[in-house]
Amino acid sequence: MRQILNHARIVLADRVIDHGALEIEDGRIAAIHEQPLPDGEDLAGALLLPGLVEIHTDNLEKHLMPRNSVLWPILPAVITHDAQCVAAGITTVLDALAVGDLEGESVRLDTLHSSFDAINQGMREGALRAEHFFHLRCELAYPDLLAELAPLIAHPAVKLVSVMDHTPGQRQYRDLEQYKKYYGKKKVGWNEDTFLAAVAERKTKQVQYAGRHKQAVVELAQARGIALASHDDTDEAHIEEALRDGVAISEFPTTREAAQAAHAHGLQTVMGAPNVVRGGSHSGNVAALELARHDLLDILSSDYVPASLLHGAWLLHSQAGWSLPRAVAAVSLNPARSVGLTDHGDIAVGQRADLVAMIVHGDVPLVRQVWNSGRRVF
Repeated sequence: MRQILNHARIVLADRVIDHGALEIEDGRIAAIHEQPLPDGEDLAGALLLPGLVEIHTDNLEKHLMPRNSVLWPILPAVITHDAQCVAAGITTVLDALAVGDLEGESVRLDTLHSSFDAINQGMREGALRAEHFFHLRCELAYPDLLAELAPLIAHPAVKLVSVMDHTPGQRQYRDLEQYKKYYGKKKVGWNEDTFLAAVAERKTKQVQYAGRHKQAVVELAQARGIALASHDDTDEAHIEEALRDGVAISEFPTTREAAQAAHAHGLQTVMGAPNVVRGGSHSGNVAALELARHDLLDILSSDYVPASLLHGAWLLHSQAGWSLPRAVAAVSLNPARSVGLTDHGDIAVGQRADLVAMIVHGDVPLVRQVWNSGRRVF
């Protein structure tokens, strides 16, 4: 089946075609034209981007538990999450499922395997509009981590594994006051004594489990050729540790020092698009725009707000001074290649026809149309 998208500003990896056309054949890009063609769908000068690639989103969690203690049916939650991603221009999703949690009870622990199964079911049955893969977020101090991970990691849709340590007093939560402020909102009746007891308990678990769990997770990922990411790197020592583990991606470095060290050693850095849109980190860490202005940012992730991904990329262009192709690559080409997806994330002949047509309202990008392998999904 042949399709033509006409009269578009086409964003390529290295430049923008101001008024061109795109031919699609059997779900892939067949030709790119510098001028409009006589026929085809008229995009009326909209920007045409590659479909966005999201490598770390836990957006599903809010649909699984829309209110505190209210669990929603799993497959409907997955379908709603998928629709929200597609409406934001995201055509490839690595659902970030947390394997373990330092909280005693959480939606993450309750729904890990059922979510994994429901996403696979949705893909098999054609119920999902985006293409879904998995990012397994391994909480190293969680006692049952390896038992929970074992039935998941061999699945071919697992494209990324990250090693996380949310123990208070280091990495993202090296400032205990920030940790208390963030988690205190979740805990009814917390006081100074219960807070200190929780911190002590979590530090004890870190000593017991984190080291041996990390070695096992790294070995499992490497044996299967799955990309590895570190999480919340704070200083050069964390980057050196990541390098020893064979990590290629530094997720959400919390300081400029860590991001500089990551870049110096060839790691790709991921920052949250909500950090860009909000103008800073919700937990007091380094601002993503600061890293962008110092050429220390490679990939954006929507994290917990799908709509932030395109908006964040646009702000890299309009506020950080990045060219449009470079900004778009941070949410398409770069994340795709970082997890081994070689035919996603780029408008080029032979690539999947995963596409987004957008316009700009003020300084806010608006998604108008989305295609997944040439099929209109929004």
